[in-house]
Amino acid sequence: MLPEPLRPLDELSRNLRWAWHQETKELFRAIDPALWESVRADPIQLLSQVDPARLEMLAADTRFVRNLQRAQADLHEYLSGDLWFQEYARENDAPTSIAYFSAEFGISEVLPIYSGGLGILAGDHLKSASDLGVPIIGVGLLYRHGYFRQSLNADGWQQEWYPNLDTSSLPIRPLLEGDSQIVIEVELRGRPLKAAVWIAEVGRVPLLLLDADVEGNDDMHMITDRLYGGGTDHRLAQEVLLGIGGVRAVREFCRISGHATPDVYHCNEGHAGFLGLERIREYMADGLDFDSAVEKTRAGNVFTTHTPVPAGIDRFPRELIVDQFSHFGNLPLERILEFGAEDYAGGDPGRFNMAVMGFRLGQRANGVSELHGEVSREMFHGLWPAFDTSEVPIGSITNGVHHRTWIHPELLELLESPVSDSESVIDGYDWQAINRVDPHTIWALKRQMRGDLVAMARQRLTASCHDRGINSDWVAQALDPHILTLGFARRGASYKRLTLMLRDPERLRRLLLDPDHPLQIVIAGKSHPADDTGKSLIQQMVQFADAEDIRHRIVFLPDYDISLARPLYPGCDVWMNNPLRPYEACGTSGMKAALNGAGNLSIRDGWWDEWYSPDWGWEIPSAENVSDPVARDEVEARYLYEIIENEIVPRFYDRDPNGVPLRWVRMMCDTISGLGPKVLASRMVSDYVTRLYAPAAAADRAVTTERAVELAAWKQRVRAAWPALSVDQVDVSASGVMQLGESFEATALIQLGELQPEDVEVQLVAGTVDAHDEIHDVRRYVMSDWVDVGNGVRRYSFVKALQHTGSIGFTVRVVPRHELLVTDAELGVATLPQGGL
Repeated sequence: MLPEPLRPLDELSRNLRWAWHQETKELFRAIDPALWESVRADPIQLLSQVDPARLEMLAADTRFVRNLQRAQADLHEYLSGDLWFQEYARENDAPTSIAYFSAEFGISEVLPIYSGGLGILAGDHLKSASDLGVPIIGVGLLYRHGYFRQSLNADGWQQEWYPNLDTSSLPIRPLLEGDSQIVIEVELRGRPLKAAVWIAEVGRVPLLLLDADVEGNDDMHMITDRLYGGGTDHRLAQEVLLGIGGVRAVREFCRISGHATPDVYHCNEGHAGFLGLERIREYMADGLDFDSAVEKTRAGNVFTTHTPVPAGIDRFPRELIVDQFSHFGNLPLERILEFGAEDYAGGDPGRFNMAVMGFRLGQRANGVSELHGEVSREMFHGLWPAFDTSEVPIGSITNGVHHRTWIHPELLELLESPVSDSESVIDGYDWQAINRVDPHTIWALKRQMRGDLVAMARQRLTASCHDRGINSDWVAQALDPHILTLGFARRGASYKRLTLMLRDPERLRRLLLDPDHPLQIVIAGKSHPADDTGKSLIQQMVQFADAEDIRHRIVFLPDYDISLARPLYPGCDVWMNNPLRPYEACGTSGMKAALNGAGNLSIRDGWWDEWYSPDWGWEIPSAENVSDPVARDEVEARYLYEIIENEIVPRFYDRDPNGVPLRWVRMMCDTISGLGPKVLASRMVSDYVTRLYAPAAAADRAVTTERAVELAAWKQRVRAAWPALSVDQVDVSASGVMQLGESFEATALIQLGELQPEDVEVQLVAGTVDAHDEIHDVRRYVMSDWVDVGNGVRRYSFVKALQHTGSIGFTVRVVPRHELLVTDAELGVATLPQGGL
């Protein structure tokens, strides 16, 4: 029991805002600095273990109590004040509330329900939504054993163990009605599965977590045991609970708390895709027919795909889906199966694809970088084969990272701004302020950040040597806070190519041991427990780093998590990333390093493809034209070595008389001030609000019950009549060589059959022509002028001045038109003249 003056500590410890609020963390640290380090910066553990005499002493310390009261008042103001979203909502048609579903959330290491990039991204999404005042409800699962902890054996092979999480020691509270915790229920293959609902307060954002470890579940209580654990049946059970149970948990939370019911449902990757089925079931229970319920659901659904790697998409055997959903409300089983059917060229009819369902049940969808959007449109083109790849309705919003979490506190302090009316001030920080700081001050801070990394690395190396049963006497000389430091921390997936730097081990050894201009490399990363290929890559790296002559210059740090990452990014001078292009969807670790002034050394994949600049780092050329994978690795490794030798090392060691590398510091400042604002999660979340959430909320309001019935009937009528529609004759006056600005006329005879002119849009389609006479990168012009020429035929015409140069092709296309459609491709049908484009 805390003394009365210290009671606010409980409130501060239970809201995870402390994880990114430095003043609150310093307050906890002051209670007992040694214990704070011992409990790995966990406020709840700190308060449960601190000496009561120390608490009594602090309760009598007026200065500490005054700081505590100030911290509590600051939290209350943060939770209740108007922020960016409230101002946006006053001037725009904004969503009432957004439900954000994800299989993992990386908020803090004290709540270990994340594995890697997807979870960290989801955590940063919630943190930034909180900072902006966006009314989001997070929805996930409470894994009682979290994700695995990693160690190494003597041979460098990854070992896994799982923690046991005690809910009483986690920063969560039960969702209560009276004195009883809310328990929701779903049907799992004919059996009832119960799940308790917990809440983690992420600043202003409630994160609902479902926990199947409750009385009455018998052998099913282990369904929420481990993140990404178990076999196919286990994974399906988790995703049923996340999607269907998650919607039911949201309903209970809103009923009890009075929180606004969401009008937007964001499915962050396909794991939560079954939320769409639950929403359809709800609408049908309210009296809508299936097709109308689908339209209501699609209007407010947003789907984000996170992987360009087909193996990264959940695909379940069709028979498992049949077994699970044979009696799911009044939803027809065959229609459920259609949502995830791979009914396109190259698809497997025996598989139910969660990403495909996400696209079919989400009226709006996106990838997580511009390049990933392009790759996704290619990857899922089969869902919209009647349209050019550029027209596939998958957009892109590039990921971002939460700066208050990932920037070193002292660097962040240099960026603080007392005013907010400058163009360079974003979220309270002036990103141009770094350019007004003396280079010697910046370099001294970077040396300190590098020193923090070295200290952390030595602690972890000592523990790892103990785990491996090997001597640790050498660790005291491992790494050097004064030399060029490269970082590489990635999952052990093969396409990320952890061992590319080992292609020429002797060349790498010379770089590490150069007597005048050495470098050092800090490496971390986990491989999925079932991925022996990834584990072997880690082992290769560890065994190379174990060599006595280089182990002080290259180290592998086990158990990559938030606590390791936080000092790693600031301590690196260069962040390495060498995936096989284009398999990196985004890759946010390089963003975190950039915010701390590190240059990126990367293949132009993911976010680096759109934001690369020589002011901010280096491009490793991608040898995509080399078909042999071994040869490609050799070529790209050679580029990697050459850039390090000829560009990075000389710039880093080019010093002024005071020992400051002025050109390097200039790159640091340019990176922070120029790239920094682009990679912020606040930019990402505001993009989601303005480009996806607000339009989805507007669509949700527009598709009323009556309009949903009308839209569903219209789609059925159009689909039934579409085969009779034809483009019978097309004449385009443009031929041969034309001058820019010269006008041409296009006409087409259209047989509409039973459709009406208002049901369709006739388009002149223009674009570049490839070697196969196919049109790409299409531009569309509406042919709105028409006359009835009898027998159900209408002549459409259009006059246009030529606005583009090059080889241009034209044709005429007919697509469905309705005010509630978001894109031309939504129904997936289009009619072209005989022969197509």
